[in-house]
Amino acid sequence: MKSKIIIYRKLVKCLFFVLLFLPFAGCESDFLDTTPTNNVNGNNIWTKASLARQAVRGVYNVFLDQYCPPSGSGLLDSHRIPWDAYSSVMDTDKNWIKRMPNCTGAATPSSGLFSDIYRRYYTFIFRANDVIDNISKVPDMTEEEKQRSIAECKFIRAFTYMRLNTLYKGVPLYMNAITSPENGNKSRSSEADVWDAVIQDLTDCINESHFPDMYNSGDPEYGRATKGAAYTLRGLAYMWQKNWEEAVNDFNAVGNCGFGIFNQGKDSYKKLLKIANEQCEEMIFSVQCINQYGYGNSRNVTYGNRCTAGSMWNNYLPNPRFVESFETANGEKFNWDNYIEGYSAMKDKERVVFFLRDGLTPKEKERMAAYGADMSKYLESGNEERIRKAYQDRDPRLQMAIITPYEQYHGAASGVAHTYTLRWPYRGSDNAAPFDIRTDTNDKLYYLWRKFVPEGLEHTERDTYPLDLPLLRYAEVLLLKAEALNELGEARAAEAISCVNEVRRRAGHVELNSDAFPGTKVNGQEDLRKRIRNEFYWELGGEDSMYFHELRWGVWKDKKFDNNRNGLMQMWGETTYNWFWLGDQCWTWPIPAKEMEMNPNLVQNEGWIN
Repeated sequence: MKSKIIIYRKLVKCLFFVLLFLPFAGCESDFLDTTPTNNVNGNNIWTKASLARQAVRGVYNVFLDQYCPPSGSGLLDSHRIPWDAYSSVMDTDKNWIKRMPNCTGAATPSSGLFSDIYRRYYTFIFRANDVIDNISKVPDMTEEEKQRSIAECKFIRAFTYMRLNTLYKGVPLYMNAITSPENGNKSRSSEADVWDAVIQDLTDCINESHFPDMYNSGDPEYGRATKGAAYTLRGLAYMWQKNWEEAVNDFNAVGNCGFGIFNQGKDSYKKLLKIANEQCEEMIFSVQCINQYGYGNSRNVTYGNRCTAGSMWNNYLPNPRFVESFETANGEKFNWDNYIEGYSAMKDKERVVFFLRDGLTPKEKERMAAYGADMSKYLESGNEERIRKAYQDRDPRLQMAIITPYEQYHGAASGVAHTYTLRWPYRGSDNAAPFDIRTDTNDKLYYLWRKFVPEGLEHTERDTYPLDLPLLRYAEVLLLKAEALNELGEARAAEAISCVNEVRRRAGHVELNSDAFPGTKVNGQEDLRKRIRNEFYWELGGEDSMYFHELRWGVWKDKKFDNNRNGLMQMWGETTYNWFWLGDQCWTWPIPAKEMEMNPNLVQNEGWIN
């Protein structure tokens, strides 16, 4: 199965398709048949199907630059920061926060983040436009393949304009290939016009008879855009416009294309993000990854820990408020005081006592007391078990997504698999008892990710983890559908609850409106709205969706910043640093200063000064 994808991905490596009058770089001559590599240019690329196919693959290739950096090449560059790092779900190791100026209060139109994303997204668009405008000229390609390729490129163009529109709120619309410099200086279209263009592109995809509903696992074309992905994206566009009925129709169509929830019994939620299931029926559109530098998923590095095989980092860390949001196992709201009496009334540093390991040495006790821990509440034996109960009695997705205190993680060191435990203060060695989890932040106690992190000897290299990165999956479709149904009013509430319950059931969590669990009772539209939004966090946290949903819901400022009180936190709530809200202009990204210098027709967003 994977070997077929490797063939597809390696063809991308041979790409010599470059835009905007830049010269083309060559690849192996045998791949190009009789066409010399130094003669491939804009005039003859559309004369052969083999070259045109590379142009199509070149559109997809931009995903590699964002998600699959070559070894040691900008792993933590601003344009490769996971989108959920901007959300309230997680925070960034202190060493790397300068790359997030929109969250630190340091943002200006000259910040590299804004120009990097803008430039890369327009690379998608310009490459897609070249294919859309020119592939019909190819003489030795079937009409079916031409139309399918155009639909793929329209999907990617729509995906890109959707991202640009949610960030910059109205951008120049280039719907044809740029043939002269004068054609590259368009003014900004309105936000509404960009949405119209997105929906039109996706409608064209959906109406294209040669565009497949989906590709099954193992298909050599797996990884390409499909009609199911187009329905998903158009439904999401309707959600941004609050066109709830049309959104529901599109989300229904995704299921009719053959996509569905992945459910293979216990731990299905965890198994979902494993290589064995990366082409299951739930994955609608994913970045295809292989075990090769420049083509691998790097989140084993940035989400992992030093006990992950290959000695990974832990650049992105789950926020404690996100962790505390997970319900109890019976569907009740989590409350620390139900597990540790008086917890909420204590000062942050006093609470440290509850997170300490059993059997502290006299020196460790002295150090913790000096730190501020209320050592009168320390248990010589049972301190670990007391805190574990607060995490075990929860929505099962918590333990499957995050490593919590005194839980095990199956890692490896020096080519040998070991079982480690997250304890604090840290003691020991990667290769010897007590096998504590080691991190790059050992002097502090943060939550760690399980999502996207290999176990044991599953994968032992950095930057080449072959797990695909899902951009669209069916559980999100169900939650979007539930949200839209709820917004249509009480008459559709039962349908909305059914969608949510399908997601909760797969996770092994109690369903909403379960008679045996009073905490699951839904009390009206607003209550259901909150429950659905919570479900997004618990199901999708860390998967690059939540920043965009927080923008869409208008909750980003409160959730991420909380009057500048939120930030990277240790488990008990003490902040290492705080995020800083610069002003309401941050709801919209500034048009990059470089772009405005090159294009005098661009107008800056309100509140941003060049």
